[in-house]
Amino acid sequence: MIRKAVLPVAGFGTRCLPASKAIPKEMITIVDRPVIQYVVEEAIAAGIRDIVFVTSSNKGAIENHFDTHAELEASLEAKGKHDLLASLRSMVPEDVNIISIRQGEPLGLGHAILCARPIIGDEPFAVLLPDVLVDNSDTPRSDLAGMLEAYDQHATAQLMVEEVDWAQVEKYGIVAPAGEAPAPSSSADLVGMVEKPPRDQAPSNLAVIGRYALPGAIFPILEKTPPGAGGEIQLTDAIESLREQQGVQAYRMRGTTYDCGQPLGYLEATLAYACRHPELGGDFKALLARYHLGA
Repeated sequence: MIRKAVLPVAGFGTRCLPASKAIPKEMITIVDRPVIQYVVEEAIAAGIRDIVFVTSSNKGAIENHFDTHAELEASLEAKGKHDLLASLRSMVPEDVNIISIRQGEPLGLGHAILCARPIIGDEPFAVLLPDVLVDNSDTPRSDLAGMLEAYDQHATAQLMVEEVDWAQVEKYGIVAPAGEAPAPSSSADLVGMVEKPPRDQAPSNLAVIGRYALPGAIFPILEKTPPGAGGEIQLTDAIESLREQQGVQAYRMRGTTYDCGQPLGYLEATLAYACRHPELGGDFKALLARYHLGA
């Protein structure tokens, strides 16, 4: 079972400017916690126990968020704010390790993943893009847990995909299944992947959404992958080489995704998570109704 995950958090977050000028985009809050915390919680719930942040010099707030804050905890304890104290102390379970490693230069997602090699070694691992939330509140199980189980079952790299509207395919990386598209919560072999194809050239409407299960064999491939689009080392290029060598599968998810790296996705995630918040949900829905009636 995969127990390690890489979260690349070194990027500038230009789609979130000006909000991300001084605050890492991963620290922008959805209701009562930053986006990155939801992604870490997703990884932990799926069985991940070593979480590797590939970070940069301006992302110290992320490391601080998951570190112990002794003064704050002492203050909360002295004031009898035990619920808040418990929420801080339970953020990272005792059997989970948070590890950071620097990406010295912004050379692409593939390069960011390669930076984690000294920690991952030759083991299989997951990759979670931290600006995408995967919401499994209405599904029987976590999509990430299902994808990791599929990796164990098939011993083949997995790309999590979701069905998107055909009119939107040119916004995504689209996979080409070898045969029929996989049913939800199952995998299918791929014959390729196309980045942002025109609708009439798209091999399917299954889009890659930022969750991967990869073998350690991806690292020597990344080392040899030349710069691609934008002059950066692209993970997509390395995955295509991996597919040619040993195969890659698409794992079709059941849940809902929110792209919090762009304003509308962030707003949609805020609405969805606020409406079902155990303490704020009722009052938030009342606010929505009031503003709707006043429109």
